[in-house]
Amino acid sequence: MSFSSYANFRSAVTTWLNLDDTVSAEVDDLITIGENRVTKEVRHRLLEKALSTATASGVIAVPSDYVELKFSYVDGTPVQHLQRRSADWVYQKYPARSTSGKPKYIARETTNFIFGPFPDATYTIKGVYYFKPTALSGGLSNLFTAHPDLYLFACLAEAEPFIGRDTRIGIWEAKYNKIKESVMREDTDEMVSGSPPVVTNMTGQLG
Repeated sequence: MSFSSYANFRSAVTTWLNLDDTVSAEVDDLITIGENRVTKEVRHRLLEKALSTATASGVIAVPSDYVELKFSYVDGTPVQHLQRRSADWVYQKYPARSTSGKPKYIARETTNFIFGPFPDATYTIKGVYYFKPTALSGGLSNLFTAHPDLYLFACLAEAEPFIGRDTRIGIWEAKYNKIKESVMREDTDEMVSGSPPVVTNMTGQLG
C-alpha cells in the first residue's frame, strides 16, 4: 500500500467509504480525527524527538508539539535522571520555590516543566519526548510514510458518524488495532535485536 501525497490518501479514504467527491471537506475532517487517534495511541521511534533546553527561572517550556515524555535527565557529571511526578506532588515535597538544589523530579504545570528541588543553578535538561507531527494535509510524516495502513484503518474505524452503522466498522477497528500492535512492537523488537539469547533458570535468574 503506497500513498505518495495527501490528495492520494484522501482519494483512497473516499473510495473505501464509497463516498463521492462532494464530501471532500467531511473526508478531511475524518482524516484529522483518524490521525489524532494515532497520535494519542501510538508510541514509536518515528514519533520521538530530542529534548535539550536550559532552565530559566527554574523551569523549561513544554515543546509546542509535545505529546508525552519518554525520559529526561539533567546533563552534567554525574548525570541526574529525572523521575516523573505530578505538579501537586512537587509543590508538596518542595514548597520552597527558590534556589534549592539539583533537580531529581520533573512535572508538567500547564505550559512549563517544573522541578524538585527547585534548580539552584542553570541546568541543561535533556531527554526524549513523543511529538505530534504536523497535519497530513501539510505534509506526510515519517510514521505515515512507513505505515500508511495504520492511518488508513484509523480513519476508517472512526467513520461511523459519517457513514452510519456499517458492519465494516468492526472489521476496520480490529484491523487498526492489529496494525497498531505490530507497529509498536517494532520498537521492542529493535531494542533486543543483535543481542545473544539469554537463558534463565527456574528462578528467573541468569544461568
